Amino acid sequence: MIYETFNPEIHDVRQVAKLVYDVDYRTFDMFFKSDKAAIDAISRYLSKKDLNSFYKVILDDERNIIGYVSIYLHDDGHKFYWKSLRLYLVDILDHFVLCDIGENDLYLAEVAIDESQRGKGLGRKVVIDVIDYARSKNYSRVILDADFRNHGAKRLYESLGFEVFNKKRVKIGSFERGMYNMEFNL
Repeated sequence: MIYETFNPEIHDVRQVAKLVYDVDYRTFDMFFKSDKAAIDAISRYLSKKDLNSFYKVILDDERNIIGYVSIYLHDDGHKFYWKSLRLYLVDILDHFVLCDIGENDLYLAEVAIDESQRGKGLGRKVVIDVIDYARSKNYSRVILDADFRNHGAKRLYESLGFEVFNKKRVKIGSFERGMYNMEFNL
């Protein structure tokens, strides 16, 4: 696997947008009329140059995109780009349920593996690679979130040594979103 900083001029923006959508499709579906509308909005956002150096595409040996990962640090400032109102609403919901990033934390925000590549242990490999990277840079912990509804992801993270340190949820009408905030101490 090859990790490469996402560049909308050389990587398939729509393919990466689909991976971003897949990570949080339930929330995107709440704000968009269809998966196509959500992926279109995400594609427009991702098309901005120099979006963030912590957005990585995962390539196979033939340089095909097989996944996507994003990581953040405490001091990472987000560049401001115009987003659709619906994408801002997703960000607002995220604010209430995602981990708070401490000063010496590496936050594993998203891992998505292409549907055709799932079941091969690639997600596990990506998480291990992120842990190894964090250890090499002397971070104190890797933190991430597991959706309350995604039991498989939570089990994967626990099998790798992550532990729940907090639970957050937000409820709006019949919509409820909750996350296990998890940590791996280095």
